[in-house]
Amino acid sequence: MNTSEMNDQQVAGLAAAICATAEAMGQEMNPGTAAMMAEDLCAYPVTAVKAALKACRFEVKGKLAMADILQRVQAADGRPGKDEAWSIALTASDESETVIMTAEIQQAMTAAQPVLALGDKVGARMAFMSAYERLVTKARAEAAPTTWSVSLGFDPVRRVTAIESAVRMQLISQQTGTQYLADLRIAPITVDGQAIAGLLTGSPAQPSASLRSRWQQVRDDLQAHRRRKDIQCRWDARSERRRFASRKAEQLRAAEQLARKESL
Repeated sequence: MNTSEMNDQQVAGLAAAICATAEAMGQEMNPGTAAMMAEDLCAYPVTAVKAALKACRFEVKGKLAMADILQRVQAADGRPGKDEAWSIALTASDESETVIMTAEIQQAMTAAQPVLALGDKVGARMAFMSAYERLVTKARAEAAPTTWSVSLGFDPVRRVTAIESAVRMQLISQQTGTQYLADLRIAPITVDGQAIAGLLTGSPAQPSASLRSRWQQVRDDLQAHRRRKDIQCRWDARSERRRFASRKAEQLRAAEQLARKESL
């Protein structure tokens, strides 16, 4: 079971929240039904379930169903979609790259690797996605938490970049990141090795022009990615506001129609 599963008080509070959500959606729900649903959801983090209920209030049309809640809870577990997972798996096939991946990506890539080794990239992708979806469905049905691990590449610059990014995104802990990079601190035999280790120890060292250029490219790529992400976030926020305004307008129209009927 998930270590963040709910206690009895939280389950009772969740049952009340489910009843309130159903009522807000124009549905009357038996408290016993809500309690049963809360018991089924107790293996998931409280914050994830509350966020799913809120999303249901805005997105679901009609009666509140267990499937609606579960779909949104599970989608928030941090597991990549199948296309992103395949991209991560392909990157991991490059031995110079350091990649952070989930257990399901690792297992699915094991199934697809023999096909990929034959040069059939399309077949490998199909095999990977089939295995990945099956593994993710099983893990979510068991409420298994998402676990990330590091596949180390031999390029030291990419290793530092990938692991520092994973720590910032809280995919792995600071301690784990430091352990993975320990070999860069032990015996850096070149000036560039000392410069890379200095990123971790705080001891400055002047890298070569080639390494400085590669670092700048990494910084530029990261900044471009952040800009794209910021634009997407703003676009999503605007779309959400439009959906909310549209739903509110629909509710107002329905209320006006009801008022007219009652006045006849």
